[in-house]
Amino acid sequence: MSIVVKNITKLYGEQKALNNVSFSIERGEIVGFLGPNGAGKSTMMKIITGYINASEGEVFVDNFDISTHKIEAQKNIGYLPENNPLYLDMYVKEYLQFNASVHKISKDEVEKVILKVGLRPESHKKINQLSKGYRQRVGLAAALLHNPEVLILDEPTTGMDPNQLAEIRSLIKAVGKDKTVLFSTHILQEVEAVCDRVILIHKGQIIADKKLKELTGNQEQVIEVEFDYKIEKQLIVNIPHLKSANNVHDTIWELTFDTSKDMRPAVFDFAHDNGLKTLSLSTKNKNLERLFRELTA
Repeated sequence: MSIVVKNITKLYGEQKALNNVSFSIERGEIVGFLGPNGAGKSTMMKIITGYINASEGEVFVDNFDISTHKIEAQKNIGYLPENNPLYLDMYVKEYLQFNASVHKISKDEVEKVILKVGLRPESHKKINQLSKGYRQRVGLAAALLHNPEVLILDEPTTGMDPNQLAEIRSLIKAVGKDKTVLFSTHILQEVEAVCDRVILIHKGQIIADKKLKELTGNQEQVIEVEFDYKIEKQLIVNIPHLKSANNVHDTIWELTFDTSKDMRPAVFDFAHDNGLKTLSLSTKNKNLERLFRELTA
C-alpha cells in the first residue's frame, strides 16, 4: 500500500477534527476525498504529508512512518495544498528551478514539467501576473517536479476554465496510472471524470468508502429539465420508466428513471407533445449526489 492511515485522531483543544480515521490506498489508484466544508479533508491531507501531527494514530507513506521518518516519506510525496502558497514575486521558471534545487534534481526536469502541465505560454511571467487557474498549474508542476510516488491534491482545479479543467483531468488520470493520487474536491463531476474510488468524510469520520463503479453501476438515471411553463405533476408522470418526479423550483423538475436507456429524447418528446419548450436539460449522477446529500445532511 502506498498510503496507510490507521486510527487517526486530531484534536484542536477540545474539538475533534478527525475521529479514529482509517483507510489505505494502493499504487495506481485515484481516490476522490469528499466531504462538506469543515469535514476534516484538509486536516487529513496535512497529516499524511507531515505538515501537522496527529493526536493519535499512524500514517505510512511508501512504508515510511510519517511520525518517525518524515523526510523519507516526504521525498515520495507531491503536495498541492488548498491555499497553494507560491512566491508571487518569482518568475514561473525561476520558482520551479528553486524547487528543483530543494529536491536536488536536475533543472532539466523543470522544462519537462512545464510542458506536462501546460505552462509553456506563461513560463516567462512572474507568478503574480498569472490567473488563478495558471497559479494552480504552477502548484501542480511543483508537486510533480520530483516525480513522487504519491500525489496529494487539495482542490487542484480551483479557478480553472472548462478547457483547463479538461487538460488537468487528463493529466491527473495519466499520472495516476503509476502513482497513488488522493484528490480532494467539492465538484462531483471532477470525481466522476477522474477517480476510481470515493472516500466520504463527515464531521471527522469516514462514512463511505466505495469504488466509483459501485455508485454508478445500477440503472437509475436522473435528468434535470426546465420547461417554459409550470406544469402539474399528474402530467409529467406519464413519461415512460419514470420512477419519481421532484419539482425543484417553479418550472424546474428533477426526473429519476429506472432504466439505463438515455431518456432525454423521451423528455423532449413529452415537452413537444404537451406544447412546452425545453429551456435546459442535463443528466446527473444520482448515486454520487444522493450519497453525498443523504450522508452529510
